[in-house]
Amino acid sequence: MTRDAAPGIACGAIVQSGSRNDVNQTQNSPAERDEYRVPPAGTLSRGFLGGVLMGLANLVPGVSGGTMLVATGVYGRFIDAVARCTTFRFNAGPVVMLGIIVVGSLAAILLGAGTMSSLVMEHRWVMYSLFIGLTLGGVPLLWKMARPMNTNTTMGMIAGLVAMIALALLEGMTDGPAFQQSSTWLLVLTGAAAGAAMVLPGVSGSYLLLVLGQYVIILDAVDALRRGEAGDAMSVILPVGIGVVVGVVVISNVVSSLLRRARNATLGVLIGLLLGAVFGLWPYRAPVEPRVGDMIRGQLIETQAQIDAIDPGHWASAFYAPSAGMVAGSFALLLVGFAASLAISRLGREETA
Repeated sequence: MTRDAAPGIACGAIVQSGSRNDVNQTQNSPAERDEYRVPPAGTLSRGFLGGVLMGLANLVPGVSGGTMLVATGVYGRFIDAVARCTTFRFNAGPVVMLGIIVVGSLAAILLGAGTMSSLVMEHRWVMYSLFIGLTLGGVPLLWKMARPMNTNTTMGMIAGLVAMIALALLEGMTDGPAFQQSSTWLLVLTGAAAGAAMVLPGVSGSYLLLVLGQYVIILDAVDALRRGEAGDAMSVILPVGIGVVVGVVVISNVVSSLLRRARNATLGVLIGLLLGAVFGLWPYRAPVEPRVGDMIRGQLIETQAQIDAIDPGHWASAFYAPSAGMVAGSFALLLVGFAASLAISRLGREETA
């Protein structure tokens, strides 16, 4: 196993394409043991950037935190570290990398909760064009890890792509959240669903929060905590945090196991999820102010006072035809995002531990 395999989709024996005997033969090799030493500075920097992007992505409905980890080339290290730590197999490398990613993610969430949603609301086409570029920038790394391609890889790609198209269509048909109020158990379940989505590239945890009617509640609580108003905020953040940990742990172990047992098919699914995520990130949509008679969040709007009380974040959105300047700007931003993602994924690839 080469050093270049380290930042890829999985650590250790996961990157081997051979049989079970091949895996067993590599488990005690010096190269394998090197994977669990503290990574070099470039790789740690990539992990921190991946955590920051993951945290910011989790604030934006439609953008996947897992996608950002794939784009920065630390997805495999993350799920491997979570799987190892939660099964009490502690090694310095995975523990340090997990800590770096978590710190970056938490810092981004705490610092960005008050501004990210407004940026997306006011500059959607700019932000989503950049997100598309960042997302597609992770494809070359996955493609390289999936070679040589086989039927299982192709079928996995098709399955992942179809799943993401279906999710995008579901988002378009959803007229409001499934629940209108919060409870402790609902917050725990919401956190678990969001945590699971964080780990799956292409699946947006924030979108699930929006569908469940908890997105604004949780974002307001995080913003209140940042301002030092910890009282009511903790009654929301604690149960959600517990749920997120459960979701991340369960899905990380499942994905880690699948990468060991069905590597090609799993990588194919991840590529499909990544490509399909673009359908949910179409930049040319704008919020439409509700009118009397509209149905918003499951409630019939009957008066202007009801319209005035609706948060703009809950308005429906509609497609529009972009100008030539917007298309050119989007293409430029897509290239910037793609180049940045590709550059980040290569950061530290040539370093030695």
